[in-house]
Amino acid sequence: MLENVFDSEDLPERDRVEAWREITASALIPNEFRIDRSTAFRASMRAAGLGEAQVTALTYASMRSRRTPRLIRRSDPEMYAVGLVLRGEQGILQNRRQASLGAGELVVYSTSRPFETTVDAHDGTAASVVVQIPRAAVPLPPDRVDRLLAARLPGHEGMGRLLAGFLTHLTTGTGSCHPADCHRLGGVLVDLLTAWLAHHADAVDRTPAEARQGVRLLEVQDFIRRHLGDAGLNPAAVAAAHHMSLRSLHRLFCEQAHGTTVAAYIRGRRLAAARRDLADPRLCSRPVHATAARWGFPRAADFTRAFRAAYGTTPSEYRRSAQ
Repeated sequence: MLENVFDSEDLPERDRVEAWREITASALIPNEFRIDRSTAFRASMRAAGLGEAQVTALTYASMRSRRTPRLIRRSDPEMYAVGLVLRGEQGILQNRRQASLGAGELVVYSTSRPFETTVDAHDGTAASVVVQIPRAAVPLPPDRVDRLLAARLPGHEGMGRLLAGFLTHLTTGTGSCHPADCHRLGGVLVDLLTAWLAHHADAVDRTPAEARQGVRLLEVQDFIRRHLGDAGLNPAAVAAAHHMSLRSLHRLFCEQAHGTTVAAYIRGRRLAAARRDLADPRLCSRPVHATAARWGFPRAADFTRAFRAAYGTTPSEYRRSAQ
């Protein structure tokens, strides 16, 4: 599924380090490297774009790297990066937190903040999988995610096990991926990453009572996602389906979703679903107004206004640029 991007064995030893610096800067983000040149440097990279997410599988020799404020000012894609360590011992320092990671452990970091990493590959090569997703694609308050930066998170249990298994499957799977399938897999991956981040953010932030309310919110949000195509889906219908008053529903979103209203959440999820369909090559023959109606916008003009307000372009323009 992932395509070969770089293999140091294809290059003379004297050119490998500089070539690695260039490929990581273009395929991931620019970093400064300190690499022992006394032995032959070995590294490889395979990558695939999955909708809004990019998945990269890497192997590399022992090294140190830094992302400095100067590099951030020069180029910042405003991404969250999630790393799964597959082999070797690796460390990261960001946001005044330091973590040492072994095989099967996960970490999240930000391209918008300075960080330092270390890799001890012993006598071979270390290996990891890195996923980069735009911060804007993660519907969580940035301050909540910031509390998790450079924290060592388990990949052998719970949500971490689901995420680690999904990433491992992506890197070991063979065969090609149809563009539409890649786009759908990207949506699944972003949703899984968001759920994983939310789970750990809840564990850091919340009291038991707040946690129960958080579970309640997740149940309501899941109901909304499953009924987005129903034109009758509105706050009153959601409240009735969960045997709660409309006032209680609004209070739940105000307290647990950091001020997001129920109507705004429904509209945002509908727009995101419609945007995925517009970018799907298999649905290019479906009229825009039909896509709008499919996701609960019976009036095409209302859909166009909402889409432009959310994404800065019209649905038709977005479809042309995406395909």
